[in-house]
Amino acid sequence: MYPYIIPPMDRTLGALSGILAKADAHCAAKTIKPEALLTFRLFPDMLPFTRQVQLACDFAARAAARLAGAEPQNFPDTETTFAELQARITAARAYMATFAASAYDGAETRPVTIKMRGQDVTMPGMAYLTLYSLPQFHFHATTAYNILRHNGVEIGKADYMGA
Repeated sequence: MYPYIIPPMDRTLGALSGILAKADAHCAAKTIKPEALLTFRLFPDMLPFTRQVQLACDFAARAAARLAGAEPQNFPDTETTFAELQARITAARAYMATFAASAYDGAETRPVTIKMRGQDVTMPGMAYLTLYSLPQFHFHATTAYNILRHNGVEIGKADYMGA
């Protein structure tokens, strides 16, 4: 399961780091206060950009840990700047890199228990990865991208893909 967890999520987090750098440069070039992007929401009931990045990191790091049979590390949600979000991405990627490929042997059938709406839900590792973690991870990474794109940051599909 290692090839389905670590390399793709690490690549997307690397791409997310790249689009954050472009957003930071965009703010400087256009004399826009970074908070305008960092706090932007696509719709009032959606989470702001900063939270989208935090959650993308969380879903990647938690999936890496849970599927390796480890208790996930907690990352406090204290970031308020592009630099702090970059550090969060770096920390999540470094944490994910601590798990050896062999830690994922048997992960597809290993039971994973998470809290959903206050209830414990247990599922096999493959279901946890494909039906929960990956969709959540990509939703938040894509929403972060869309917020920046919506606000005029010059990024495209190649930036999202990490090409």
